[in-house]
Amino acid sequence: MSQLIECVPNFSEGNDMTIIMQITDQIESVEGVKLLNVDTGKATNRTVVTFVGEPAPVIEAAFLAIKKAGELIDMSKHKGKHPRMGATDVCPLIPIANITMEETGEYVRKLGARVGKELNIPVYLYEAAQGNPARKNLSIIRAGEYEGFFKKIKQPEWEPDFGPAEFPAKSGATVIGARDFLVAYNVNLNTTSVRRANSVAFDVRENGRKIKNEKGEEVVLPGACKSVKAIGWFIEEYGIAQVSMNLTNINVTPVYVAFDACVKSANARGMRITGSELVGLIPLKSMLDAGKYFLQKQNRSVGVSEKELIKIAVKSLGLDELTPFKPEEKIIEYMLQDKSKNKLISMTLSDFADETASESPAPGGGSISAYIGSLGISLATMVANLSSHKKGWEEHWKEFSTWAEKGQQVKDQLLKLVNEDTNAFNKIMSAFSLPKSNDMEKKARTDAIQSATKYAIEIPFKVMELSYSSMEIIKAMAQNGNPNSVSDVGVGALCARSSVMGAFLNVKINASELNDKDFTEDILEKGKALQDAAIIAETEILQIVNSKINNI
Repeated sequence: MSQLIECVPNFSEGNDMTIIMQITDQIESVEGVKLLNVDTGKATNRTVVTFVGEPAPVIEAAFLAIKKAGELIDMSKHKGKHPRMGATDVCPLIPIANITMEETGEYVRKLGARVGKELNIPVYLYEAAQGNPARKNLSIIRAGEYEGFFKKIKQPEWEPDFGPAEFPAKSGATVIGARDFLVAYNVNLNTTSVRRANSVAFDVRENGRKIKNEKGEEVVLPGACKSVKAIGWFIEEYGIAQVSMNLTNINVTPVYVAFDACVKSANARGMRITGSELVGLIPLKSMLDAGKYFLQKQNRSVGVSEKELIKIAVKSLGLDELTPFKPEEKIIEYMLQDKSKNKLISMTLSDFADETASESPAPGGGSISAYIGSLGISLATMVANLSSHKKGWEEHWKEFSTWAEKGQQVKDQLLKLVNEDTNAFNKIMSAFSLPKSNDMEKKARTDAIQSATKYAIEIPFKVMELSYSSMEIIKAMAQNGNPNSVSDVGVGALCARSSVMGAFLNVKINASELNDKDFTEDILEKGKALQDAAIIAETEILQIVNSKINNI
């Protein structure tokens, strides 16, 4: 799975679109980065840009943008309502998928070191990237702003983390940090009263509300949700009041927790939540977690497809009450998808069969093996879900839900490999098409062919591992699942074994072209062991299946 980070730099220019476009052009020039949003503010004279991608290209794009902003924006002439200290005033990096905050902080430090050294711009680290607690908060770092930093930077306690301890008049300084993803989220109420909406906001937000204790002293009564800022307002466009929230750490308070807190408060005050609204983008995991949460509240299996989990989340949160909710436009990972890489699994069954039967050598046996494996585990997952809902088995729903969730994970990975096996074949073909007019080109071509061939071995071997691992789930369903579906489990076992054996054929034929004999010998030995184990597992499962069929 790819690592994804989001970068949200704030540039001290909100009026001159020529300057803004030159900065965003630098971002879009980096392959692997997707520009998601450009939000300009004239009164603040500030532009907030959002882009995402894997860490290395994001860091490169951020560096180029900071460099261009430093060249084009003259801070000595800047005026605006928003606090600021540099041309690139702040540049947060946010972990989105498959990357930790600690890892993101390392990328922040790499970017900060490069900006300080190559651009001679003072850099201050903040939030999770900053080790000094006294310098973690952005507002504390920025205190004094541009005008005050000529003196502030000379104070020993405010020496920059990277770059010169001199404040450049043109570019100013910049603050780079790692922070959690912020979700702007509004909950809809069946009232027009801002006062009542505020009462819910005060119940929910971390800072709560001010009250007087028994001594008449004013104290703060904390709200229900940490890392949540909230206020009530009236939206004339929709004719309703909303609780407008910023969820500053969705790991601490996920969207569904904030929603339920609003539901509880509104109900206690005689109001009802009618739906909600997501402003901007949200990570896929947040939507999947919400779907699982609402299914679990119903004692239902969470081992359903990604598409179904998102549908449950949208309907449960009422995200489509005010406007249609389009996952492909609201979920970060979906916006980044390269649809060309998902060509095969996006086809209809008949189109996939036609494509396989055509003159083209791909998709071939490797892709078909992965697809057979995905069908095998899909059957076992179906049985797990049916078993979780079987009348009289209610106390076992969690057990079957766990099996179904594991099955969905294996199925999704195998489906990705349907495409990837064909991509691996195409890499070999591309390597063979490289020029070979001199010794250097010949070597580069040979190296590329060998590298692509190795990848074309690793992909079907991964199919073998996944399909064999699925047999644990298949066997559990044969032993303990709904007996009325035991024949489906048997078909799943046949598919899993065929997937392992078919993928091994691809491993062997590609291994014959690899020069790395140590690698070849090792993977063939492991492949043979997996194939033998799969055949034994299939036999054991079919014995269970046939014994149950004979007893029906």
